[in-house]
Amino acid sequence: MELLKILYGTTGISMITGRQLIMIIISLILLYLAIKKQYEPYLLLPISFGMLLANLPAVANEGLMEKGGLLYYLYQGVKLGIYPPLIFLAIGASTDFGPLIANPKSLLLGAAAQLGIFVAFLGAISLGLTGKEAASIGIIGGADGPTAIYLTTKLAPHLLGSIAIAAYSYMALVPVIQPPIIKLLTTKKERMVEMKQLRYVSQREKIIFPIAVTIVVILLVPSSAPLIGMLMLGNLIKEVGIVSNLVEHVRGAMLYCITIVLGMTVGATADGERFLSLVTIKIIILGLIAFSFGTVGGVLFGKIMYKFTKGKVNPMIGAAGVSAVPMAARVVQKIGQSENPKNFLLMHAMGPNIAGVIGSAVAAGTLLIIFR
Repeated sequence: MELLKILYGTTGISMITGRQLIMIIISLILLYLAIKKQYEPYLLLPISFGMLLANLPAVANEGLMEKGGLLYYLYQGVKLGIYPPLIFLAIGASTDFGPLIANPKSLLLGAAAQLGIFVAFLGAISLGLTGKEAASIGIIGGADGPTAIYLTTKLAPHLLGSIAIAAYSYMALVPVIQPPIIKLLTTKKERMVEMKQLRYVSQREKIIFPIAVTIVVILLVPSSAPLIGMLMLGNLIKEVGIVSNLVEHVRGAMLYCITIVLGMTVGATADGERFLSLVTIKIIILGLIAFSFGTVGGVLFGKIMYKFTKGKVNPMIGAAGVSAVPMAARVVQKIGQSENPKNFLLMHAMGPNIAGVIGSAVAAGTLLIIFR
């Protein structure tokens, strides 16, 4: 019996706390949403599994996130701000900037959709959070997971688990959150507007664009260099057309490997002691407000463009100004076709969508300048 008691004392069952048990249940729910419901599975799956690992007491006691543990070394890529820019590199290599180049006014829609960042920032300040914490929470409104992780590791690393889970959860819920907001703010007549086909964009324009954006944006906001620089480099190697194997590996194997490691290590920071707190509830509420107001800002500016162009711009494309590429653009396309089967808005919505990625990176850089 004494031996059995000793053996039982070495098991995780004897060490588990109430907080750890709750976190294990939350991680299992997130795993279900990732696997069964396919909510952003590429990141939610490793995040939720990392959360599960961090809250199994036997594993936690082995110092998985302590110096010398596996996740400790993998986490250095998050802590040092390496993984998010590399994901931006892969996004750039996977994305056609042609719709944005063909319609530069899309940049305004992408900028307007960053409204949610500043609304949530002010809300967080009013709830008693510090400037650094408020900035990290506000960036959820950009609907850009890597940017949220990057900024949070620089300003408020103790909130990383909560902010990462909130950011990717809301990104996954784009098809649920955006349609009611779009329909509330637009009329049927506006939603039915058909837009003319975008002009042809030459390869020369596509090569010059990432170089020009890199120079202009980084000169204005130097702290955005890691994100903007990698995004534009990825797009440049795609558009030059002479390194096809490199492009294929960057947007394929490299993207998925980094995504797994990033997700697992971020999830492992969500231990019960830090995650189960009043601050996490504030983050979840403010994150939803941020994301919703980002959509509102884009659609309202789309309505302004609709008025100025005398009905030539469908205001719904402003909703794609959030950075969830290409989910937000697909939502606009789906709603447009449900209102008017002749409506093909996907490419028009991709312009603001790409602009939103750039806008969220610039917003993050600006907040870094202010609060670092």
